[in-house]
Amino acid sequence: MGALIKYLSPDLGNSMIVFGRNLLGLGILLPILLIREGPRYLITPHLRFHLMRGVIGVSAMYCYFFSLGKLPLTDAVLLKLTAPFFIPLIAFFWLGERTAMVTVIAIALGFCGVMVLLQPGQASVEDLFFVLAGVSGAVLGATAKVTIRRMGVSEPSPRIVLYFALIASAVSAPAALLNWQWPTALQWLLLLAMAATATAAQLLITTAYRIAPAGAIGQFTYSSVLFAVLLGWLFFAEPLSLNQALGGALIVFAGLLNMRARG
Repeated sequence: MGALIKYLSPDLGNSMIVFGRNLLGLGILLPILLIREGPRYLITPHLRFHLMRGVIGVSAMYCYFFSLGKLPLTDAVLLKLTAPFFIPLIAFFWLGERTAMVTVIAIALGFCGVMVLLQPGQASVEDLFFVLAGVSGAVLGATAKVTIRRMGVSEPSPRIVLYFALIASAVSAPAALLNWQWPTALQWLLLLAMAATATAAQLLITTAYRIAPAGAIGQFTYSSVLFAVLLGWLFFAEPLSLNQALGGALIVFAGLLNMRARG
């Protein structure tokens, strides 16, 4: 999905891509759920949290998609993967959850990895702004995940994904309409592929976290870094640098440590 967003960004712009990803995802998922579960499946006791998650989540999406268009693919993906470091902090202040010492150590290691990855002392002001967008996306994404936990286990995964697509489509529509341009046939195809892969990934990840320990899933989540490196090299001529390798290794190790501590 990230590679598709990066490819589309120069031509379509951020607002069009965010809207297309959510609207097309909604168009894929809604008919399936209506046929399989019926209209009553759409009734939820957690509308307030769905609205909160939708607004926060689409804000995270704007930030992440923007960083994908401006930063190397590997950097943008690694910044997104710092979201689990913010979840314990947000859960501590919002839900009153205690944070284990091993989690604190993992968070510290993760932020050290970010410093190694980005080398802020050598980056331009423009690059730091792009990085800030990526980190903001991670913080907002972490907040959206904590919102899901507030709903509890009673809310099924497909309904959570459906309501996000619905609310995110509504929130992102005005900006897309103001900057509207008709995509070409190829761009429509790529937007559809992006929406399909993103929706499938949301469903699979949400379901995985419901049936397996977080620590067991983490190793597969962080394998996305390998795909980012490969796709960045193949399609965008972005070779892996030493600071990306060292910083990325620290972030992945810290993320796995954090997930095993929680899972």
